[in-house]
Amino acid sequence: MARSQAEYVCQSCGAVYSKWQGKCDACAGWNSISEETRIAVLPGSGKKRRKGKPATLSNISDKSARLKRSSTGIAELDRVLGGGLVPGSAILVGGDPGIGKSTLLLDMAGRTDNTLYMSGEEAADQIAMRAERIGLGETELQIGTETRLENIIATIEDVRPAVVIIDSIQTVFAAGLESAPGTVAQVRACAHALITLAKASGMVLFLVGHVTKDGQIAGPRVLEHMVDTVLYFEGDTGQQFRILRAVKNRFGPTDEIGVFEMTGDGLKEVANPSSLFLGSRTEKSSGSAVFAGIEGSRPLLVEIQALVAPSMAANPRRTVVGWDSARLAMVLAVLDARLGLGLSGSDIYLNVAGGIRICEPAADLAVAAALISSATDKALPLETIVFGEISLSGDIRPVPRADLRLREALKLGFDAAILPASGKTKSSGMRLSEMHKLSDLLDSMNART
Repeated sequence: MARSQAEYVCQSCGAVYSKWQGKCDACAGWNSISEETRIAVLPGSGKKRRKGKPATLSNISDKSARLKRSSTGIAELDRVLGGGLVPGSAILVGGDPGIGKSTLLLDMAGRTDNTLYMSGEEAADQIAMRAERIGLGETELQIGTETRLENIIATIEDVRPAVVIIDSIQTVFAAGLESAPGTVAQVRACAHALITLAKASGMVLFLVGHVTKDGQIAGPRVLEHMVDTVLYFEGDTGQQFRILRAVKNRFGPTDEIGVFEMTGDGLKEVANPSSLFLGSRTEKSSGSAVFAGIEGSRPLLVEIQALVAPSMAANPRRTVVGWDSARLAMVLAVLDARLGLGLSGSDIYLNVAGGIRICEPAADLAVAAALISSATDKALPLETIVFGEISLSGDIRPVPRADLRLREALKLGFDAAILPASGKTKSSGMRLSEMHKLSDLLDSMNART
């Protein structure tokens, strides 16, 4: 037989406690712990255990060889997923409210065959209104509005779709649990049931997840471990650009990004994001440098903007948008220690234009060039790109795939590059300024004081 037990679960991180307390020890959140009822099965009760028969790897390999990826109809989404949809996979999509999660998945649903879109947040008429806005009014897309888990599973078993979209998992609830929808117990139980069904039937499952104020998927962290792929939508709602990034992918790379543009007709793919991120650069100005980066297998050119301003405060301000603040502190320390620029007493503002976030160490040299340019009020040439990693000694270290970065810049009309000295870089049609140390960069900018 089964009996119910009370437990206290943190709704932010999923930590379980035997009694209530005001602060969660795991995530340091206040007033996030609530009581939930767990059904515990006593030892020896229930059905008799059944032995499982393991399968040989050769038989499994023969079956898996017949599985083929299917396209979503959206090239940028296929790129992030690693080539398309894998049968039986579970994909979690997260992002800020209004960033475009539902719009992207609805667009994908209209492009794929035998897709079921289950919404717990909108009525069918509202979904149809959005579908008409993005050009899917005549599509035979199956739409359901249901939040009860048992009814959703019954609908899936009746329709037998190839792709199922649940928007969102925080609105789904299982009748057997006493907790409210969106709690840790509900999210965990509902997600587990849907993922198990997807694995057994071979359908592709998309789960839309709300995010917290910190940008993490709301609910238990175990949800991200249960799915095969986790996608995050990034970007400022005030910007038209949206970045779809894979932070986990069992069937593909985790460093690919997809770039979209939000328009009145929905999300549109951006085949060449570099041209859009640099579209507003018409004249050179101090404090600006173009960085040639790599996101996955794609070269990407973005503008890095820096402003060095005098400060009267004891602790100068450091504001960073789109880059690692700790990395900025390191670059500033190297510039002060090795070049004697004295930037530690100034306010520093650093921004990556376009709302994209850069995680590559190769951006060090571009950041340093922008800071030196702002501090000395000397602008870099307009058609020059910069990339390279800076060491604590002030040396400039080579970065991978330099030729790919140069080819992308040459395609967009750039004719010069400031890069680390490696002796192996070749580029026809571009003037290369190879740097060994930061002092070489300072000399090339005619900014030595």
